[in-house]
Amino acid sequence: MKSDHDFLLDEERTRRIGMSEAVYCAGKTPAQIAAILDHAAARNAPLLLTRLNEASFAVLPDRHRAALDYDTLSRTAYAGCPHPVSGPARVTVVSAGTSDLPVAREAVRTLRFEGHAAQEVVDVGVAGLWRLLRRTDELCRMQVVIVAAGMDAALPSVIGGLVGGLVIAVPTSVGYGVASGGRAALDAMLASCAPGIAVVNIDNGYGAACTAIRGLGSRRQMSWTGEVS
Repeated sequence: MKSDHDFLLDEERTRRIGMSEAVYCAGKTPAQIAAILDHAAARNAPLLLTRLNEASFAVLPDRHRAALDYDTLSRTAYAGCPHPVSGPARVTVVSAGTSDLPVAREAVRTLRFEGHAAQEVVDVGVAGLWRLLRRTDELCRMQVVIVAAGMDAALPSVIGGLVGGLVIAVPTSVGYGVASGGRAALDAMLASCAPGIAVVNIDNGYGAACTAIRGLGSRRQMSWTGEVS
């Protein structure tokens, strides 16, 4: 009979695609999370934890809480050291409103864990378009712009018509009534008339960051013998 601690980490992920293992904590018990952390620590393997809520973090063993770099807003944690940052930021993460910050920060923290610095531009939604327009020159210098927006999600289309870099749109579950938990934002982004926008799933800041890393073409290269190049 299997125990509730049974798991199989993707320890070959870095060698295959150049990004570290990430553990989605929602739905896992604190005991399962602790067992995964023990397994990773024994192998000196860094892990990114996503969707680790405060309640689960609070009841982890003291040794794990002391070792984790935990961010309450994004519900992410680093187990082990993030990869060192090389070079200046080439990604900006934009949030339409303060309510979109948890998703945006998940993207920022994922990028940082993988060794990519990211700038943040906060609260520039289209309800006050002047806020965005005064940052346009800054956004145009970036290779990748990640945009987190809910409600009608018009912001990625506006940015997609202004900048030449890769635009990655992240619908958030922010909004009243017919916003439908982010489905209206997702549909709006998929129907955008700005050409070439990439769209990830609702509230998926982690996925947006991984898309950005692939788009940058600068992931860590590792041979099948485990040698980094």
